[in-house]
Amino acid sequence: MKKWIILGIVAVVLGGVFIGLDIKATRVAAQMNGVIRKKPYSPTQRGAALHSELLIADLHADPLLWNRDLNERSAQGHIDVPRLIEGNVALQVFGVVTKTPKKMNTERNDDTTDDIQLLAFAQRWPPTTWFSLEARALYEARKLARTVEDSDGKLVFIRTRAELDRFLAEREKDKGRVGALLALEGMHALEGSIEAVDALHDAGFRMLGFAHFFDNEVSGSAHGVKKGGLTELGRAVVKRMEEKGMTLDLAHASRQTISEVLAIATRPVVVSHSGVRGTCDNNRNLSDEQLRAIARNGGVVGIGYWSTATCGKDAKAIARAVRHAVSVAGIDHVGLGSDYDGAVTAPFDVAGLVELTDALIAEGLSEREIRKVAGENAVRVLRANLPAQ
Repeated sequence: MKKWIILGIVAVVLGGVFIGLDIKATRVAAQMNGVIRKKPYSPTQRGAALHSELLIADLHADPLLWNRDLNERSAQGHIDVPRLIEGNVALQVFGVVTKTPKKMNTERNDDTTDDIQLLAFAQRWPPTTWFSLEARALYEARKLARTVEDSDGKLVFIRTRAELDRFLAEREKDKGRVGALLALEGMHALEGSIEAVDALHDAGFRMLGFAHFFDNEVSGSAHGVKKGGLTELGRAVVKRMEEKGMTLDLAHASRQTISEVLAIATRPVVVSHSGVRGTCDNNRNLSDEQLRAIARNGGVVGIGYWSTATCGKDAKAIARAVRHAVSVAGIDHVGLGSDYDGAVTAPFDVAGLVELTDALIAEGLSEREIRKVAGENAVRVLRANLPAQ
């Protein structure tokens, strides 16, 4: 009897700890994913009309990191299925974060700390995820799959070119649906294994980012210690990804990694979420030289919405970055990559995306140019890379 009483007390204490950590994690998520504009935005008549006709694709957002039911409209964060539909987003790439360093910054980070481990524990992820980065990636992939299953057809998992084409054709008749693609943010989740690329592919991943905030076994990060280029494993990963129809993502990659990937890539790449140094000069953003190199590859740069990417706190700053990228790389090589729910403050949530359409109009982009930036360019690259069936 005494043994069972002790076990009961331990269970109650641990349950209280888990609940306390979960509440804290929810509060942290709300604080880290804020929205600047709280009041409703009144779009211009021209902006609203154009926005309703756009094919919008967002190359990067991180809501899978947080314990929210994405099929339910939330007052927290930036993205859920109801708000994606309200914002007229056709395609959303869901990023998967598996490890971030403490005191994360854009200049120099090592790989010795792991904030996502604490988050996984606090949010009661399976114990297998507490110590395995690959397990975290696969868990978040299952989370997206469950969200799709529970969405009553409003969220559609896209893994092939045929699925993409079918979805886009059906969405012309019913805009109350969103296509979902799965991406990895940082190949540290491969844990040094080329076979992990196959496992991630089987789980539905169709885009892999080389690095996040620190160097790894595959490549250097723009925010790492050595900031080196591709390793031998990294070159093998490029080849394996292209064989399997997975898009190469150079967001957060070091300058040397970007150069070396572009030298060997045979398919168009993306930089899923970034800014440009021409309007916001810092280590997170792309130089004009890099923009031109990505354009020569046929790739697309997704312009982000947060202040480190734009050096501003409104839609006008995003539009200025888009305009600069277009002027350097060309209209066919610029897209959108919000980084919504990526521990950033955004000018508006996805339901208010028409605000950006108005800002792009005010910046002087033509309707044809806005259509390309909003999603047509991203769709072109995804179609070029996805496996046919």
